[in-house]
Amino acid sequence: MTGTDEEEIVRRWRALLGCYSRVSCALDRALQDTHGIGMSEFEALDRLAETGADKCKMHRLGADMYLSQSALSRTVARLERAGLVERGMCPDDRRAVFVSLTDAGRDLLARARVTQRAVLAEHLADEREATADAAAR
Repeated sequence: MTGTDEEEIVRRWRALLGCYSRVSCALDRALQDTHGIGMSEFEALDRLAETGADKCKMHRLGADMYLSQSALSRTVARLERAGLVERGMCPDDRRAVFVSLTDAGRDLLARARVTQRAVLAEHLADEREATADAAAR
């Protein structure tokens, strides 16, 4: 790989990081302002709903979200205090903990998804335009 190739890879990497930072900050702010939850809480609710099951083991949820065990525990604890999820012990494996959406969690998620989709549509369209402009130069 030549120096020019390496510089291009680094430039693309930094552009990707910048895009992620801008979109995630806008999304977190919109979710917090409108629904009182952050991006991690939204992702946990959304991932739980996507399982299609009544409950999900915590370690599976953590793997799906790429969170450490402690970060996931804090996120789920915040959701549990807000009445959006419930935790329970697994009857077959006392080390495992299940987490499930409550009706309040489902209701909030339905409203928050509208916000998430709107923010993503707005910001990712902007990012596509910026990327196309940069590529044209």
